[in-house]
Amino acid sequence: MTEKPEQVAGLLLAAGGGRRLGGRPKALLEHRGRLLVEHAVAALRAAGCTPVHVVLGARADDVRERAALPGCVLVDNPEWATGMGSSLRAGLASLRGTEAHAALVSLVDQPGVGPEAMSRVLAAYTSEESLAAASYDGTRGHPVLFGAAHWAGVAAGAVGDQGARDYLRAHGGTITLVECGDVAQPYDIDTPSDLDRLG
Repeated sequence: MTEKPEQVAGLLLAAGGGRRLGGRPKALLEHRGRLLVEHAVAALRAAGCTPVHVVLGARADDVRERAALPGCVLVDNPEWATGMGSSLRAGLASLRGTEAHAALVSLVDQPGVGPEAMSRVLAAYTSEESLAAASYDGTRGHPVLFGAAHWAGVAAGAVGDQGARDYLRAHGGTITLVECGDVAQPYDIDTPSDLDRLG
């Protein structure tokens, strides 16, 4: 009997309201005929993440109604307007008690980061102590992999728009950086000019 591989869950942060986009939630932006949230979920699945948890906030009911997200665990973050930190906390809390041993955290507004980069970072998982991140020409970016041993510490420091930045800075010496600059572009869809990147 072969051992069941340890699960690495995909955790997609998709709650933002797109304040600088005139209040257009990023999850509902379209790219190549699909919503950004659908693209991001498909990339996490293609990389090998199971299950996939999606944190929703701004216009969560519209996302549930319009987005095709079968099999995903949809997590509501009523505090989404306070920043990314609350979404990260909500997402990690939703994974407690599951069979996941790590979480690969991805952002809905980075359509240039696809399954190739995600699978590379996923491959850095070795145990619940694992801590890894994509690197772009030596600069740390997303996605980020947190072994379950880090979840409590990450959640404790996730406030405002900081997310896990302080935690990662404090643990810089133990992060495995995985170069992904040859397979992904880590741009964000933040402002109206960024919408030109969407097809």
